[in-house]
Amino acid sequence: MKGTLVSTRFLMVCLSKMTVTHLHFFLHETLGGKNPLAVEVAQANISSLPFGTLYAIDDILNIGLEDNSEVIGNAQGLALTVGGNTTTGVMYVDFGFTKGKFKGSSISLFSRNPITNTEREVVVVGGRGKFRIAKGFALLKTYFLNATTVIVDFNVTVIHTDPILETQFSWIVWLCTTLLE
Repeated sequence: MKGTLVSTRFLMVCLSKMTVTHLHFFLHETLGGKNPLAVEVAQANISSLPFGTLYAIDDILNIGLEDNSEVIGNAQGLALTVGGNTTTGVMYVDFGFTKGKFKGSSISLFSRNPITNTEREVVVVGGRGKFRIAKGFALLKTYFLNATTVIVDFNVTVIHTDPILETQFSWIVWLCTTLLE
């Protein structure tokens, strides 16, 4: 019983050093035309299916659904189609923020992404700047999808350290994140 009480108190101290941030933005991707934001860089030569196709992406992050809404950053990385039915992708993407409160910070996602599902969940595995030691998840909802344009709504919950507290209490932050894994 005493060990549980100590563990509970220590966990409360750990959590008090962590910050929970909710982000909401829209990813705008252009697949064709003269300025594509996602391009095919490799494809497996064993099949005519898009299975194993690798894309490089540099998508725009907007605060709104409309193309002309304020740009707050970009998503850069790779997307790979996997599975025989090509309805699932794996994404390795860094979401960098260029404006606002989180300017200069980013979150990194590395997750399976069932791209044909209208709603899905992907994992946040890291971050930089104000999102150091980030963990979390993103709920995605596809709002528009055709042969050349994709618009996805991102609702992201990120648990991360406060960079100021991190430098002052780095050993506590390290221990807390180790215990929370």
